Order: sequence, then C-alpha cells, then structure tokens
Amino acid sequence: MRNYFKIILFFCFYNAIMMVAAQANPTAKDTLHIIVFGAHPDDCDMRAGGIAALYTKMGHKVKFIALTNGDKGHQTMGGGPLAQRRLKEAKESGRRLGIEYEVMDNHDGELMPTLENRLEVIRRIREWKADIVISSRPNDYHADHRNTGLLVQDATYLVIVQNVLSSVPPLKKNPLFLYTRDNFQRPNPFRPDIVVDVSSVFDKKVYEMDAHVSQYYEWLPWTENKLDQVPKDTLLRRKWLADNIVEYIGPDKRASLEKWYGKEKASRINNVESFEICEYGLHPSDADIRRLFPMLP
Repeated sequence: MRNYFKIILFFCFYNAIMMVAAQANPTAKDTLHIIVFGAHPDDCDMRAGGIAALYTKMGHKVKFIALTNGDKGHQTMGGGPLAQRRLKEAKESGRRLGIEYEVMDNHDGELMPTLENRLEVIRRIREWKADIVISSRPNDYHADHRNTGLLVQDATYLVIVQNVLSSVPPLKKNPLFLYTRDNFQRPNPFRPDIVVDVSSVFDKKVYEMDAHVSQYYEWLPWTENKLDQVPKDTLLRRKWLADNIVEYIGPDKRASLEKWYGKEKASRINNVESFEICEYGLHPSDADIRRLFPMLP
C-alpha cells in the first residue's frame, strides 16, 4: 500500500512538472499568436511592450504593426529622413523584445479608415493567424489613433468572412480583440477587463522603449515642454523613462487585479498593462482569458 501511494505521488509530481514545462515551452499547436496595431512606430511599445515580453518569454509569437511611418512626429526633422530613423528605431525595439515589428508606409497624420487600409489590416491578422488582436480605442485625441482603432474594429468580423479578401484564407474562428488603456472619458471611459502584472519584465519594456530615441527623449518631451528634464547619460535617461511610464493603478484596475491574481498578490503589484475586451470579437469566458493569458496565475 505504501509503494502504491509513492507511485501516485510520483505521477502527480511528474504531471505538475510537465504542465509547467508545457506552459514555458508550448508546442506549435499550443503557441499563441498575438498581433498589436499602433498608429505610429512607438505606440505598441508603450501600451503592450510588457505583455509582449511576457508572451515571448513563454515561447509565444508577437508582432507589432505601426499603420503610419511617423514621418511628422519630431520638432526638428521630418519626411523621409524621419521615417527612416523611426523605422530603424522600431526594428531595434523589435530586436530587443524578440518580436516582429512592421512599419507601414502611410503618412503620419493622414491615416484614414479606407477600404484599402481595412483590407491591409485584415490581411495581416489572417497571415499572422492571430489568437489575440490589440489596438487603441476609436476615441482618442489623435486622429491616427482613432482611425487605427476604427480600422481594427471594422476588421473584427470580416477576418472570418471568406469572400472578403479571398486571396488570403480566412481565420476559422474570431480572435479576441482588445483595446489598450487610455484616460479619455467620453463617450465612454476605458474599462480594465484584463490587467496584467508586468513587473517581472518592466526593465525589458523600458529597454525596448529606449530604442525609440526620437520619441521618448526628443519629440514627446518637447511637446510637453520637458525637453530640458531629459538626462544625457544613457542609464539615467532610462531611469527617467521608467519613472514616467508607470501605469497608474486606480480602484477599477486594482479590482481587476484582485479578480485575476487574488487580493493578497494584487496588493503587491506595481507595474501593469490593462486591456478592455472589444465586444465585436470573441466573447471570452474567464477560462478563455486564462488560456489566452497564460501568465495569469
């Protein structure tokens, strides 16, 4: 009888080890494919760089796509030279994260929700075989951000319609579509349905964002009259960046953290990324969310 219980305990322990190993090294069949759309070549990094790092660490596939080339976002340069600089920054950010990073050749400030752009979004979601699609909400201060959200939102159902863009096979099932967080209140405030602890990869997020020198150390501080506050030293500059990108955790986000992590662990979490579920894609159960977000406990 004693040997019998030893055998049972051995197999329980063995199965637990195999489950952990499978989560850390998913098979091709279990590998998740996540695609993130931003308007400009740094937008994905700010809102989803942390979960991108978590997914890649676990063996899943992530792709960032900027729908414009960012050729107007700087105070002293623009046009082709700026577009080339921002493309190099995006590629370096992707290298640091270990993901694919694509920059489309639409002009900054001129992105429109055209049929042509919608089909390009559908094409990329299908070709990536996405399980999760992330974008900004279609209410935002910047027209490019709004139209990015609208383009992705308009693609939600059509990615499974075979007679739309028939040259690329449709997805067999609708992905989970998510919005990244913002602070805008009208016409409706952001709802933090899923809040992910990114504390373990926060340094890596800072490191990949650091690749976008033209934006985080030049253009954005200039627009906020803070350019004189940016340190010249590389390490001090990264620390300054880290201090300025910590996402505020209000009561609604804290409640979401408690749902997914439990109250005790949630109370110790300081660095997060938040997402709202778009009702036009997959309607996930809690079990679906835990499957699609394997970093949740």
